[in-house]
Amino acid sequence: MIYLREILEDLENKRLAPYGFRSRDSKGREYPDPEREYRTAFQRDRDRIIHTTAFRRLEYKTQVFVITEGDYYRTRLTHTLEVAQIGRTIARALGANEDLVEAICLAHDLGHTPFGHAGEHALSELMSDHGGFDHNRQSLRIVTTLERRFPQFPGLNLTYEVREGMVKHETAYDISDAQGYDPEKRGNLEAQIANVADETAYTAHDLDDGLRSGLLKINQLQELTLWQKLKEIIGWDADELDDIIRHQIIRRLIGIEISDVLESTVLALETSGAQSVDELQLHKENVVVQSESFIKMNHELKDFLFANMYRHFRVYRMQIKAEHILQNLFNAYTENPGILPAEVQERAKNGEFHRVICDYIAGMTDRFALDEHSRLFDPQAAL
Repeated sequence: MIYLREILEDLENKRLAPYGFRSRDSKGREYPDPEREYRTAFQRDRDRIIHTTAFRRLEYKTQVFVITEGDYYRTRLTHTLEVAQIGRTIARALGANEDLVEAICLAHDLGHTPFGHAGEHALSELMSDHGGFDHNRQSLRIVTTLERRFPQFPGLNLTYEVREGMVKHETAYDISDAQGYDPEKRGNLEAQIANVADETAYTAHDLDDGLRSGLLKINQLQELTLWQKLKEIIGWDADELDDIIRHQIIRRLIGIEISDVLESTVLALETSGAQSVDELQLHKENVVVQSESFIKMNHELKDFLFANMYRHFRVYRMQIKAEHILQNLFNAYTENPGILPAEVQERAKNGEFHRVICDYIAGMTDRFALDEHSRLFDPQAAL
């Protein structure tokens, strides 16, 4: 027996909670594009995202540590895969659409610049008089305009729901701009799950990378409520932290974060009374939430990471260096567009000049940006 799309949609309908989004209910795609025989619409979106150039480049775009610091630390690609894994776990437990969650998670960071948030800050400043820069909007721009893989339309022609989930992506570091995507409505259940999965992943994994790099010492963590809770759970209390214990701690951190989200979300769903996707999106508050105790513990941990890791002098030096590199590239390109590759020059002639240059820089990997900076500013570097 072959499970055709109609059968997959029937199985999906039976499996999902009342407020889970059915792929057959999608608002569809911007351009005519008949659905495939063996995949639901959201499964097809997920596959299109994975095959993009922007997705492959995430392997060499960093989060906190610049690529030259080592191969172990999280990149945008490993972070994205971890977000998708956490998102699917939460979605499965809540009766949400796993494929829609996964597609949103896989696409949520496509628009990130090289060098993490330092790169985004630099481009935002450089583009302040030219429409600004925001990686959420850049992610949408990639899937709707910049990726060219089909002769009949620009972008990937993703479903409305995946695009909506991307523009309504919100975390402590991301503010959504949902213009054009029912801004009066909250993200659907799947979009809200993607938001929480992102926060869970980067908090846990930044702690992991900070400990492994030696930027963070365990004696600094002793005052954190969450750290004490984790030590108690795994039955460990020592002055030295080996790799096995560190892995244990990070696993348990992710596990208890997910458990708290599930328990808190079930209560929020019951309180909301939502029995459909529309009712949930029109509810006055998000329903995918954490308990007050975990919110407090996570704020404490994030404040600690900001003060002791993101503002550690080694990381801060990397960030300043990264900002200078992108500033130099942007200024060089805008002042001397003839040094740009021919295809970029052509796009710049026919489009918004500064936006095209911004697109070019935002698409760079850390490695390419470093090499390009060397080619332009090191007299001895090969061109």
